[in-house]
Amino acid sequence: MTGRRRGGRASRIVRGLALAAATAALVGVGAAPAHADTVRDLEYWLSEYGFSTAWNTTKGKGVTVAVIDTGVAGTVVELKGAITGGTDVSGLGSPDGQTPVGEKPEHGTMVASLLAGRGSTPGNGVIGVAPEASILTASVAFGEDTGAAASNDEQIAEAVVWAVDNGADVINMSLTRNTRDWPESWDAAFMHAFEHDVVIVAAAGNRGSGTTEVGAPATIPGVLTVAGVDREGNASFDASSQGITIAVAAPSEDLVGVRPDGSYVQWSGTSAAAPIVSGLVALVRAQYPELDAANVINRVISTADPKGHPVGGPLYGYGIIDPVAALTEDVPKVDANPLGSLSDWIRLHRRASGEAPATEAPDEQIVPIADPPLPESASTQTLLPTSWTLAYITIPLSLVAGFGTLAALLGIGATRHIRRSTRGGGD
Repeated sequence: MTGRRRGGRASRIVRGLALAAATAALVGVGAAPAHADTVRDLEYWLSEYGFSTAWNTTKGKGVTVAVIDTGVAGTVVELKGAITGGTDVSGLGSPDGQTPVGEKPEHGTMVASLLAGRGSTPGNGVIGVAPEASILTASVAFGEDTGAAASNDEQIAEAVVWAVDNGADVINMSLTRNTRDWPESWDAAFMHAFEHDVVIVAAAGNRGSGTTEVGAPATIPGVLTVAGVDREGNASFDASSQGITIAVAAPSEDLVGVRPDGSYVQWSGTSAAAPIVSGLVALVRAQYPELDAANVINRVISTADPKGHPVGGPLYGYGIIDPVAALTEDVPKVDANPLGSLSDWIRLHRRASGEAPATEAPDEQIVPIADPPLPESASTQTLLPTSWTLAYITIPLSLVAGFGTLAALLGIGATRHIRRSTRGGGD
């Protein structure tokens, strides 16, 4: 992983709320950037992780990624032309899956923009790691008392099957059940995906939002589970969880996305790390269309940097992603998914179902992972700890200097809003 951090210009961050001091220092608020657009300048992972170099090989054209989340707003400029299909499994959104639903409706749009954003004008706006990949959106109503006719578990199973049947090559799941187990309905849905050669990418969860250990779907054998690292490439304390099912690690702090209203926000969590890996999977599938899902996954994990840690460890899995290596290195082929077999797991763990009634896992509230607290208006100021700001702190830019020490003590991640630049088509 090479490259320098790129600075942002404080004078351009003039609307809404700004980052906590610790995060502002990381992005170099006082430094003059080489580019005119602050948002693009904040996307450090594009250069530092080699995505911009990988684009000389492919940008993901011809690959379809399903985002199973709160819905993806196709009206966002960065996502115009990216969405090729959608559905709503909650009964609350629009049939095309482009009306955000649930308790955190902005979540899916933010995830999709990190994955396959096209930018706003040339050189401006959020560009995803696979900017020519296509998006399928399946809107799910996360949370309790949403009014959805089906449970969270049922919605997820339906969304996975729909994604597979509508041409997904990759499925991104920035969500957690907060339990290591899952209902039997997921057995059939995920097997449907694996049998149709689909790569499923899932976020590991975050300690800072209460997920102390990895939960389903990130515990399902065969799923590419993503942990998070900070700007230094070290395992993130708040913006990641740990567990033996982690496959790779990717940036999970100070990541930029687009909300359904077109505004920008910077946030931390494996919710944002997962689409970066889904985008990498899309690049590999575009470059190697002859490879099956098992070998696509093998390319991603075999070329990851273990940072001197044992491969398969609970912090980094096989290591930190290396997009250029994943696209260019010689990687021996495998005969099976190196992350395990769900069918084998089912035979072992569900085998008693023929002798006695199967015990169905109770319905759990499924939530987007580490969704940042977003203020209702630009005038909102969160200065004291709350249940959310213990992990995610939002401080007005004018108070950054004075509250630097407080911010460093209270949290690692942060959310800020960034002034929207002039819109138009572009990539």
